[in-house]
Amino acid sequence: MNITSAEFVISNSNVDMCPHTDMPEYAFIGRSNVGKSSLINMLTNRSKLAMTSATPGKTLLINHFLINKQWYLVDLPGYGYAQRGKSMMEKIRKLIEGYVLKREEMSCLFVLVDSRLEPQKIDLQFIEWLGENGVPFAIIFTKADKLGTGKLKTNINNYLEKLKEQWEELPPYFISSAEKKTGREEILNYIEKVNKMLKEQ
Repeated sequence: MNITSAEFVISNSNVDMCPHTDMPEYAFIGRSNVGKSSLINMLTNRSKLAMTSATPGKTLLINHFLINKQWYLVDLPGYGYAQRGKSMMEKIRKLIEGYVLKREEMSCLFVLVDSRLEPQKIDLQFIEWLGENGVPFAIIFTKADKLGTGKLKTNINNYLEKLKEQWEELPPYFISSAEKKTGREEILNYIEKVNKMLKEQ
């Protein structure tokens, strides 16, 4: 897929205020500091489309970006940033759950996982929750350039083995590096494939 246009449309704190269209949406979510903004900028080839920050957990809204005037890329708040405080964490949880469970236009939720870390309980619980609610999702392992090839392969295999404890069939997954643009083509091709399937329905 060649991205020819990427434009910011709206930020909001309520799923009911999301754009009313018949276009498919692909949402991106992960723990704070997983590299979500950098990944979005890399995918769209726009260095400042999603704001990157030295402070993790800055995205507190649902952000819609219109891509090629054909589909939406949605930047969701990161989960699990404890320094936000309990009331803010609860607000973010409701915002995420509202979008993920109610938004019919969402065709796939990309869950970002830091490839450098061993499986994190909060990620595994979130992925299990998606399965329980029948949410279509794929996993993107981020920051692949930070590890050697052997260690990267070991970490991802360990993660997949952990998932197999709960899942009979593994979700689609991608390996990415925002810095080296690893995984860009594969992720965009997957979105293009899903878009074609939706048109044929």
